[in-house]
Amino acid sequence: MKTPTRVPSSDSDLRGTLSHLVVLDLTQFLAGPHCTQILADLGARVIKIEPPEGDPTRKLPPHFVKGQSAYFLSVNRSKESVVINLKHPEGRDLFLRMVPRADLIVESFRPGVMARLGLGYEVLARLNPRVVLCSITGFGQNGPYASRAAYDVIVQALSGAMSITGEPGRAPVRAGPPIGDLVAGMYGAIAALAALGGRSASGQGQHIDIAMLDCQVAMLSYQAVYYLVSGQVPGPQGRGHASIPTYRSFTCRDGREIIIAATTEKMWEALCRVLRLPGLISDERFQTNVDRFQHEEALWEILERRFRDQDADEWLGRLQDSGVPVATVNAVDEALRDPQVRHRQMVRSIRHRDGEDLRLVASPIRMKSTSAEMYRWPPDLGQHTRTVLEGWLGLSSHAVDTLARSSIIHEAPPQDAASEARRNVPS
Repeated sequence: MKTPTRVPSSDSDLRGTLSHLVVLDLTQFLAGPHCTQILADLGARVIKIEPPEGDPTRKLPPHFVKGQSAYFLSVNRSKESVVINLKHPEGRDLFLRMVPRADLIVESFRPGVMARLGLGYEVLARLNPRVVLCSITGFGQNGPYASRAAYDVIVQALSGAMSITGEPGRAPVRAGPPIGDLVAGMYGAIAALAALGGRSASGQGQHIDIAMLDCQVAMLSYQAVYYLVSGQVPGPQGRGHASIPTYRSFTCRDGREIIIAATTEKMWEALCRVLRLPGLISDERFQTNVDRFQHEEALWEILERRFRDQDADEWLGRLQDSGVPVATVNAVDEALRDPQVRHRQMVRSIRHRDGEDLRLVASPIRMKSTSAEMYRWPPDLGQHTRTVLEGWLGLSSHAVDTLARSSIIHEAPPQDAASEARRNVPS
């Protein structure tokens, strides 16, 4: 089958590294939309296929901008929204007409739902042997938990991640960032790009099976290997590191927390000099990292007392000047105002058609051929239904009107074409 020709987006002719790719996005909530936003940020045309009621996160409290949830806005920029009722036979057939023109389909239904809708991989591959289907679920396409619902906190709990998060002696806690969802989305994007790269050689697409639980278990990294090697079960990591006693936070006189990461002997000695504790260097309990590890409780008590003698900013300057990696434990507002974060433009403003700006966290990927200037305001529900069906799929205006009257599709109220132009404004 001939590779589909890239059709310019209905919103913009801006191009990026992945501008040759068309992605059909059947995902909702966070893991899948995060995956497809990564691709959209890199220039792929992402067409978000939504049910008539829309992605449920459009209505998620507590914060809203122009009637859209901040949650939804955070992971759906630069996409197009097309509303199709896939439970209706004509809606399913309409989606199947899109498949030959697509490079990648990303879905996050429970296993078996795509097949019940008549959209299983075998059906899709018959229509387009080159298409890649990426399924992102809680537990994967098989196994005893495959049919269960899963959310971020569920996989954090089952994976063991929660058990090593928090303070020793206290209840396990969920990691603040939704790592179960976000990591699955990242692995999904990596796998999709790998499959698309392989397709260029083989000419064949494939079905990718991404499980949130698998991803979280993989993220245990050395903590899992420590257990597999030793048989000792890791516990809560608290403020520090399982192997390096001087990789830890301490409370200063003003109550602020600072983190030090003295990972080498040179850094350890510099730390002792800055703290005016030169005797620790020759103390036989602390000669090497292994010694310090074996006597970490005694070491922490000494360091805690010393750090409380001065304010955080005083220690920061002196430690930085001495080559000891150090940082304050920032709150979210402090992190987003940090000079390095601002310099890297990790907060960007996207302009709405009515002139209002929306600030979002930017993609961390920096490439010469892909720019945050490409970012576009997340779509209204059904905003692109007509332009995609007419301009991309080739349906007549009459056919689209008929589908709308039958409630097979939904389109947002039309907007003035001139007002549709969207541009990115640096913060």
